[in-house]
Amino acid sequence: MKMPKMLLLLTVAILIAAFFVFDLGQYLTLDALKMQRAAIESYRNAHPGLTAVIFAMVYIAVTGLSLPGATVLTLAGGAVFGLLWGTVIISFASSMGATLAFLAARFLFRDAVKARLGARLQAIDEGINRDGPFYLFTLRLVPIFPFFMINLVMGLTALRTWTFYWVSQIGMLAGTIVYVNAGTQLAKIESLSGILSPALLASFALLGLFPLLAKKALETAKALKVYRKWRKPKHFDNNLIVIGAGSGGLVTAYIAAAVKAEVTLIEKHKMGGDCLNTGCVPSKALIRSAKWLSHLRRSEEFGIKQASADFDFVDIMERVQSVIKNVEPHDSIERYTELGVHVIEGEAKIISPWEVQIKTAEGFQHLTTRSIVIAAGARPFVPPIPGIDAVGYLTSDTIWHLRTLPERLLILGGGPIGSELAQCFARFGSQVTMVEMAQRLLVREDSDVSEAIMRRFKREGIDLRLEHTAKEFIFQNGEKTLIAEHQGKPVNIPFDQVLVAIGRAANIKGYGLEELGIALSPKKTIATDAFQATNYPNIYACGDVAGPYQLTHTAAHQAWYAAVNALFGQFKKFRTDYSVIPWSTFTDPEVARVGLNELDAKDQGISYEFITYDIDDLDRAIADGEAHGFVKVLTQPGKDKILGVTIVGEHAGDLIAEFVLAMKHGIGLNKILGTIHIYPTLAEANKYAAGAWKHAHAPQGLLRWLEHLHAWRRG
Repeated sequence: MKMPKMLLLLTVAILIAAFFVFDLGQYLTLDALKMQRAAIESYRNAHPGLTAVIFAMVYIAVTGLSLPGATVLTLAGGAVFGLLWGTVIISFASSMGATLAFLAARFLFRDAVKARLGARLQAIDEGINRDGPFYLFTLRLVPIFPFFMINLVMGLTALRTWTFYWVSQIGMLAGTIVYVNAGTQLAKIESLSGILSPALLASFALLGLFPLLAKKALETAKALKVYRKWRKPKHFDNNLIVIGAGSGGLVTAYIAAAVKAEVTLIEKHKMGGDCLNTGCVPSKALIRSAKWLSHLRRSEEFGIKQASADFDFVDIMERVQSVIKNVEPHDSIERYTELGVHVIEGEAKIISPWEVQIKTAEGFQHLTTRSIVIAAGARPFVPPIPGIDAVGYLTSDTIWHLRTLPERLLILGGGPIGSELAQCFARFGSQVTMVEMAQRLLVREDSDVSEAIMRRFKREGIDLRLEHTAKEFIFQNGEKTLIAEHQGKPVNIPFDQVLVAIGRAANIKGYGLEELGIALSPKKTIATDAFQATNYPNIYACGDVAGPYQLTHTAAHQAWYAAVNALFGQFKKFRTDYSVIPWSTFTDPEVARVGLNELDAKDQGISYEFITYDIDDLDRAIADGEAHGFVKVLTQPGKDKILGVTIVGEHAGDLIAEFVLAMKHGIGLNKILGTIHIYPTLAEANKYAAGAWKHAHAPQGLLRWLEHLHAWRRG
């Protein structure tokens, strides 16, 4: 702890200790107040201003140090200054003292709490930033909650100081008036418990509902404002209309049908969305073929002198399409129709908060609905680089149309999509060049992860042009050329085909968002609240079109909340849980992660320890010829609580599941270590990582005593 914090903590501790050591609390009892009332009033009559100042300072000190006696002081204020001035003085003094306690708790303990709670505190802070004043106001109105605890706990959150002060000033006013008024009748009060009758406590409890009712009224007013120019139908064709049949839309429709709602799913292109048709499924099929070829080239490692393959790239791409066709029935119109979903192939446009127009091959349809879920997905982002249209480009949507292997493939972007496809095409025989603005690939991962992937890429002949910025595409000497900038100098990179893989942009145009005035986020996704709702309370969004994660499994995860809140939100709403989100990059070796990595922890100021287990020591990995990579686990300092895990290696995307389960249900490394793992499997790497943590945290003092014990028993 830094010196200023130590000094403040020491000062507070000394003052609190002095209060109890010198028994100053004897002056803050009801009996003492009654005995000294005459003397206090006499002093006040002689020195009214000074008495008010001294009283306020004492009150601020008592509340600021969270000492007992504030109730008696409040009674004293009423007895000495009367209802009006007693209320004024105590109202301001109590708020100032509470704010001092709030600031002290924040200064002394927030950093430590933030380091310990990490992402959970971040979620709390987001809630406080959104609803903190309402929560605080409610707590202030109900005197059954100890005010000193409220001061200290709120200091650990991100609530603004000024907000804390003025909400406390207003929220405590009702209770202050009650106690000050009781103080004016001091002679009649026999005990502090007699001040508040059960009826009065019940009244305060009801008063505590006021901010919640006010919040509900505010939400209603906002809804009326956003709906004011629209006419709501008296009857509805649907309980729910879903726009987009990708992962988010399919899961939303499935859930709605499962609870017997009338649901219509609209898709203008292909069922299954990007994941089935241009993303997850085709890319993994391509990766499988490329990996098979890579194993052939490593035949000597497996005791096979020579192995070769005769293949045509067109056959590989046709296999990709056959895999898509084999998976298609899972997302087909027929399947969802059997589930009870009304599926329409057409182009949707939202024309009112409760009405959707669908353009189909047969004409236009109009459907009404109580709620709408937008799951319109995203598309590859193509930067406006001069000349890019002239040379032609591929994206992760269009690369699947290739039937001729590019001799020289240029890839813009070093993220997951670019990295996966770069390795595939290099293994098929393309001369692959990757252009990335950053200093390394996969910049969201830790540097040791990037290094592992880049070493493999270089070994496989991929030309990595890091810290290169694409400036212009031209035709030079009859061939396509990228002019890039590196360290302030131009670099010419010739190529035959270019793949643009620098990110994806949400689909936010063409289906009525602008006409309705549906709000967008700064990242140009549909802005949603914690329940997946847009600024229209009956219109929700999930998946890539909403963010913040552009992952198939997070789209499905959000879809549950979107569906349930859209159907039942008037009765009960569920806040989307982002506490444990895993993802994987399917390069070779694979990269999988859940929770924090070191980059995240440092950016968020979260204290952590980490342990690394190198997979090259794992028996099964050695037997499989895949003895490379590592499991890195971040934990709370001194504890086995898992903050995050990164795995680099064979089947990392499968191995991470154990840690996802552990983090979701609060299972620590000790329990993973105590779980039987089959030998020999790659999954043992998780147990050995837990064992490495245990070894690093072994109780050395106890072990020394045990060593002496065993020596004594040997005689």
